[in-house]
Amino acid sequence: MKSLKVISCLMDYPNAEVQKHIDELCAVVTSSNELSYALKDRLLELIDSIYGGDLLDAQETYTHVFDYGRAMSLLLFEHVHGESRDRGQAMVDLMALYEGNEFAINVRELPDYIPLYLEYLSHRPAAEAKDGLADIAHILGLLCARLKERKSDYAVLFESLLMISGETVEMEKLLELAAKEEPDNTPEALDKIWEEEQVTFGAGDAHDSCDVKPGFSSSSPSSSQSSSPSSAPPQSEPHVQNTPLHWVQNS
Repeated sequence: MKSLKVISCLMDYPNAEVQKHIDELCAVVTSSNELSYALKDRLLELIDSIYGGDLLDAQETYTHVFDYGRAMSLLLFEHVHGESRDRGQAMVDLMALYEGNEFAINVRELPDYIPLYLEYLSHRPAAEAKDGLADIAHILGLLCARLKERKSDYAVLFESLLMISGETVEMEKLLELAAKEEPDNTPEALDKIWEEEQVTFGAGDAHDSCDVKPGFSSSSPSSSQSSSPSSAPPQSEPHVQNTPLHWVQNS
């Protein structure tokens, strides 16, 4: 699905290389059969807002939206496992899924980085790609609601993913939840997190439990392995999940 590739690019940190290909991005959005006309228009507006002006301004906006606090983390397992040990095993399982389908990571990102996962799905059969999105629909919906609460144009990316997935989430409830959350991206909130964060050394860090290769590429994926997690996260409070999300190979 080319539309997933475009959404992946727009969800990633703005860069000059992508800026060279905005006409191609717009062409894919315009010709997409998975998106409504309204979403297409808003995606085109987002492309223009990111890459139609000063790139440094776009990068600053992106950093403020996604890199301040954990609520808008683009790491899937942050919203499923938090800092539990299950997160490390989930990373290993997802890496095995990628490698089993002849994909290799060659960028300095963890395997559950959403733009990376979308890149993977964009090379899978359409039905499998939709299933892969459906299994994380609640996470996508929660991030979408938080972006809407913050009045961010990036919300359209998650709305588009939900439409492609075909899944219906209880957006009104998620919006209510997002409205009640204390913002974690303010200077005061960030200072508090910094003061409370414990520094640990040695084994046990979820981020160190998965060997991430430099780079991401595909080479004629032909395996029939599924891209879907074995279970979707329960609809409960963010960061407090009782059912681990593990990625498995289906026969």
